[in-house]
Amino acid sequence: MNMTLPLKSRPEVTVCIACRNEEANAEAIAAAVCEKMESVGADFDIIFIDNESSDRTVEIVKGMCARDPRIKLIKNTRNYGQMRSPTHAIYEAGGRAVISMCADFQDSPDLLPEFVRRWRAGVPIVLGIREREKSGLILSAVRSMSYAMQRRFGDYQIIPNATGFGIYDAKVVRAIEQLNEPEPFFRGLLVETGYKIEQIPFARPPRAGGRSKNNFFTLLDFALNGLAGSSGNLLRAPLYVAFLFGLLTAACMLGAVWAAFAGQSWQLWLFAAMLEGQFTLLFLFLGLLGVQVKLISDRTRNQPLVLEEERVNFPPDYKGTASTPEYEKAGTGV
Repeated sequence: MNMTLPLKSRPEVTVCIACRNEEANAEAIAAAVCEKMESVGADFDIIFIDNESSDRTVEIVKGMCARDPRIKLIKNTRNYGQMRSPTHAIYEAGGRAVISMCADFQDSPDLLPEFVRRWRAGVPIVLGIREREKSGLILSAVRSMSYAMQRRFGDYQIIPNATGFGIYDAKVVRAIEQLNEPEPFFRGLLVETGYKIEQIPFARPPRAGGRSKNNFFTLLDFALNGLAGSSGNLLRAPLYVAFLFGLLTAACMLGAVWAAFAGQSWQLWLFAAMLEGQFTLLFLFLGLLGVQVKLISDRTRNQPLVLEEERVNFPPDYKGTASTPEYEKAGTGV
């Protein structure tokens, strides 16, 4: 028998906080979240998900768990990256709505009351949009390139400067979990669901403590993973290249015929046609292979996002929002 926590015992909202080496921020972010959620009378709990911290983050969160039953902890067996770990926490959340944010105050807790109010008013997804921020030339170039490639090749358009910080109704979380993405680019998947999205711009606050875990390589990896995970068109790109080389091959063949009739040297034309024909076959093969890889991926995606080492403050019958379809019968915030 599949045991689930009764609806009346479930929190209205679960706040999921991703962290790694955030000993300087863990207690402060929990206190800020509690203050903002209590200000709108929300029944809530908080899930910290730790991605293999090497400092005192886990110890500090466990101390908070001992003092406040609303605070929970999931400790991963290793570092599962910036996409899989936060998404796992969202799937394990028990609230009728889920808020996702980071522990370092880059996602402003001041927006939480407005998130809850808009969700209660019937909006299934509300996202905080960071105002344009100053960054180095290289990081700005990578960010611009990522958005440009998403617009050109993406199966759906992501929202620039949306990091995933926001509130999502239970039915949205459930729809995304059913996609069974092994590397979930969550902010892109929110758009893919087709549910209405409202945006709230906010200025990026300074870090409260610690150092950013991102650098050029982690941001580039995140951008490439997001593009690969949200774009079937990218896998078909070699087919378009093959078509262009096919046109060049045909043009060179016509050039060889013209040169032969005109008494000109036709050997170079024929050599170019043969060379471009080989590229045509190569890119055609790569394009067909890419389409097959996409089909195989769609049919076989079935792996856990993370492996958990430990859970703290989770009741035995606590069940994630994503696997609780009875919310649709009982009514949600939307």
